[in-house]
Amino acid sequence: MEIKIDDLSGSETRALLEEHLQSMALLSPPESVHALDIDALRKPDITFWTAWDNGDLLGCGALKELDAKHAEIKSMRTSSLHRRKGVAKNLLNHILEEAKRRRYSRLSLETGSGQAFEPAHKLYATFGFTYCEPFGSYVESPHNVFMTKDL
Repeated sequence: MEIKIDDLSGSETRALLEEHLQSMALLSPPESVHALDIDALRKPDITFWTAWDNGDLLGCGALKELDAKHAEIKSMRTSSLHRRKGVAKNLLNHILEEAKRRRYSRLSLETGSGQAFEPAHKLYATFGFTYCEPFGSYVESPHNVFMTKDL
């Protein structure tokens, strides 16, 4: 598996992000969907990666700097064709290593609260993330879960 910075211009990447946005819209009410579109992911405070294997796009993830010591995981998604192959685990490990390299002291995330999000909650917990209060501009909602990890 090769994980590389992606400029979001490829059709495969655009299709995966569209799948991600559509899925989030189906699973959560509009006011609780905080997934970023391509234009938002191109902002300078965000680094976006994709994971590939033999030309196949496996998944994606991003790191958004909130301040000099705190960053947020965004747009974690495994392609529906490549689930249960360790894609998310490898992407999350890559993002954690990059966050440490950048000397962030804290890494946080927001995700959904429904049953469909349980595998993500378990993955993040395996990596040492714990549930927390909303951070940044997020607000408490029954449809969102917030997690954080000190680095």
